[in-house]
Amino acid sequence: MTVPEQAVPERREKKHNLLQALGPGLITGASDDDPSGIATYSQVGAQFGYGLLWSMLFSYPLMATIQEISARLGRVTGHGIAGNMRRHYAPFWLWAITGLLVTANVINLGADIGAMGSAVKLLIGGPALLYAALFALASVLLQVFVSYTRYARFLKWLTVSLLAYVATVFVVRVPWGTALKATLLPHFSFNATSIQALVAVLGTTISPYLFFWQASEEVSDMDTHALEKPLRRDPEQAETQFHRIQTDTFIGMAFSNLVAYFIILTAAAVLHVHGKTDIQTASQAAEALRPVAGPFAFVLFAAGIVGTGLLALPVLAGSAGYALGEALHWPVGLERKPYQARGFYWIIALSTLLGLSVVLLKVDPIKALFYSAIINGVAAAPVMILIMFMTSNRRVMGQFTLKGWLKWIGWLATGVMTVAAIAMFTTLGK
Repeated sequence: MTVPEQAVPERREKKHNLLQALGPGLITGASDDDPSGIATYSQVGAQFGYGLLWSMLFSYPLMATIQEISARLGRVTGHGIAGNMRRHYAPFWLWAITGLLVTANVINLGADIGAMGSAVKLLIGGPALLYAALFALASVLLQVFVSYTRYARFLKWLTVSLLAYVATVFVVRVPWGTALKATLLPHFSFNATSIQALVAVLGTTISPYLFFWQASEEVSDMDTHALEKPLRRDPEQAETQFHRIQTDTFIGMAFSNLVAYFIILTAAAVLHVHGKTDIQTASQAAEALRPVAGPFAFVLFAAGIVGTGLLALPVLAGSAGYALGEALHWPVGLERKPYQARGFYWIIALSTLLGLSVVLLKVDPIKALFYSAIINGVAAAPVMILIMFMTSNRRVMGQFTLKGWLKWIGWLATGVMTVAAIAMFTTLGK
C-alpha cells in the first residue's frame, strides 16, 4: 500500500521524538522474551539463584550490536538476510540455514503456543488446547488481514506486557545487595551443568530468527514510506536512518535484557530460595510462584506469558515467512495485501499451524525447547558469520560497509556464539 507523500516529511520532522524512533528494534527485543525464553530464564534463576545475573550485562552489547548490523543490512540493501544470501552466496548455505531456521521456529512456535494456553488455564481454568488454538488462529489472522502500519503499532504497544516481570520483582522480597554483587562481579563454575545453562541463556538472547526479523522489518518499514529508499540508492538518508536504527536497537535490546534480568531475579529470589530448582516451563514457574510469593505475583507472571506470546508468535512465524519467501524469490512483506504475497502468508499460516500441531500431538514441551535450542545453536554462528561477511563486502553494502567498533564487537559476538555452540555439543549427555 502506497502511503501519501505528505506522510513522509511528517515522519522525518518527528525524527527526534523517541517514540517515533522505536519500531523494529523494540519489537524484536521484546519478542526475545517469549514464553520459551521465560522458561529458560526461570530455569536458570531457580537452579543457580543469582549466579548468572551477570550474563544479562555481558550479552547486552553483543546482542545489540549484531541486531544493529542486521538492521543496517536490510536498510542499506533493501533486502532481508535470506534475500542477500540468495544474491551473493551458494545455494547450499541459503537452504541449509533457512531450513534450520524454519525448523527451529516451528518448534519454538509450538512451545510458545502451548505455554500461552497453559497460562490462561492457570488464570481462569478451562481447556488449554482450545486457548492455544485460538491464540494461533488470532495471530495468523492479524498478520494476514491487518495492515503493517497498524499491526506494527499494535506490536509496539504490546511490549508493555513485559513490564509484568518488572512489577513482579517488587512484590517479592529481593536481597538487592546480593543481586547487584552477582550482577557486577561474575562468578562461574566450569562444569557441564553451568556451561549448558550459560549456553542456553546466550542462545535464547542471541537467536537467528531475531536477525532475520529485524533486517526484513527494516525493509518493510521502508516500503511503507514512499520517499524512503535503500541507502545504497539514497545515501543522503544514511545519517538519519543509522541514528534511528541505533537508538531503536539499543533501547529495544536493553528493554529485552532488563526484562530477562528481572525474570532470573524473580526465580532466584522466590523459587531458588525455597528449594524449587526443578522448573522446566514458564507455566511451572508461574504456578510455583503462587504458594510462596502470593496470588498477585502469580497473576502478573502468568499474564506476562500471554502478552509476550502474542508478541513472539508473529515474529517467529514472520521471520520464517521472510526467510523462506526471500529464498524462493517470492514477494514478501507484512505491508502487502494477501493477494500480493500469497506464498509469504501461506508460510506464516503453515508455520503457525505446524507449531500448533506440536501442542495438539502433546509433544513434551521440555524436549521441544531442548531440540529448538540445539538447532538455534547450530544456526546462530554460521548465520552471524555470513552477516559479518555480507556487511563487510562492498558488493553488498556499497560505501556503507561495517567499520570501527560495530565491526569489532560484531565479530566478538560471532566468536562468542561459535564457542557457545561448540561448548553445547561437548557437554551434551554429561
